[in-house]
Amino acid sequence: QVQLVESGGGLVQAGGSLQLSCVASGFTFDNYVMGWFRQAPGKEREGVACIDRNMWSGFRTNYGESIKGRFMVIRNNGNNTLFLHMKNLKFEDTATYYCARLDSTWRTCFSDLGGARWGQGTQVTVSS
Repeated sequence: QVQLVESGGGLVQAGGSLQLSCVASGFTFDNYVMGWFRQAPGKEREGVACIDRNMWSGFRTNYGESIKGRFMVIRNNGNNTLFLHMKNLKFEDTATYYCARLDSTWRTCFSDLGGARWGQGTQVTVSS
């Protein structure tokens, strides 16, 4: 059974940093593009970052425009874990962050979500 378990969220002051983790199981991890998405109350789901399958697909990444170089997505295919390193956090980063297994190419990772599988999410709250 596909499982995606996020952790690492919490309360942080504006300007601070957090690292989110997503431990994947139940599938061949490096066969899939992986991504992070977030959703704040009353707002639509937003793509944060995605990363291609492995070194042979170039570990190519995409980031949402609002990220502005503050976040970095990393995958460790040896232990089936996806990370999101976040720094210089802003109040508007407050959201539930979801790890996703994507049935898409990295080019369409934010829009082609029909086959995605989702974790339960981890809450990030940034105080202003």
